[in-house]
Amino acid sequence: MTDKPTAPLAIIVGPTAAGKSAIALELARASGRAIISADSRQIYRQFNLGTAKPGAEERRNVRHFGIDIVDATERYSAHAWATDARMWMRTAQTAGPGTIIVGGTGFYIRSLVRPLASAPAIDGQRRRKLERWFDALDVDTLRRWCTRLDPSRAHLGRTQLIRAVETALLSGTRLGDAHAAQWAAPPESQDGAEPDPKPVAARYLVVDPGPLLGERIRSRVHTMVEQGWPEEVRSLMATVPANAPGWLASGYQVMRQHVQGTLRREEAIERIVIETRQYAKRQRTWFRHQLTDGIVTCISPSEPHAFEQARAWLDALENNAR
Repeated sequence: MTDKPTAPLAIIVGPTAAGKSAIALELARASGRAIISADSRQIYRQFNLGTAKPGAEERRNVRHFGIDIVDATERYSAHAWATDARMWMRTAQTAGPGTIIVGGTGFYIRSLVRPLASAPAIDGQRRRKLERWFDALDVDTLRRWCTRLDPSRAHLGRTQLIRAVETALLSGTRLGDAHAAQWAAPPESQDGAEPDPKPVAARYLVVDPGPLLGERIRSRVHTMVEQGWPEEVRSLMATVPANAPGWLASGYQVMRQHVQGTLRREEAIERIVIETRQYAKRQRTWFRHQLTDGIVTCISPSEPHAFEQARAWLDALENNAR
């Protein structure tokens, strides 16, 4: 499951637009490792510019996993990602020194490091009926529902809120309670069922530019728009249903409004900047409170020797595994 039996996982995290992907790419080039994307937006095919996927040249130079793996209409859970990530790690191990996991989706990383059991089964027909209802709800309304039904998850983003509410309504089970119970219970106590993969050691590199993040977010949104994000959305609207999960990626709903003519370009950019900053704030909070199961190193990509610090972090990880 890991690159070596005793090797901790090399995991780079941080808020969106922090610069973690650039550092991971340089580390991968220098070390020969592959990259596993832990980004719940980059999994969707065709949703490219607004998710900041690595470009074709970057993907030619370094092998990437976890990108373009499902259609926009498909659901894909943290449990599914962790299962696939273990397979990708085995694949990478046969061709090189291993992997670097990089991304900002905390629940993906948590599900890999501290594996969760599969979510309760939900009837597909009833779920599809609920989806039409969810489409009409804004995030604040969803959060109020989640506060009533599964309060431990009410601080999360739209996708996780929907998952928590639908699970509570359709299965009678709170995801928050189920996850907490599993983390507290040893594998052999799970009613004789086949145990899920055990927790694994991890070393985290947290990439965060601090106060400069807000301006980095604004600059990246402007760049995405200039590179053709509205045109990408216009093309997607012709083939992807409006209620497809892929549209939940940050900024895409707002960009749709711009393409439809209900928001001016400047208004759309400002809304996306605000939405992305709010998302980054939630990411920072999550990493601050949840990275308790591994050694954490923090760097700012704005520092003159950021890459040297990152390389020292990876070298120390590899030396620890020998």
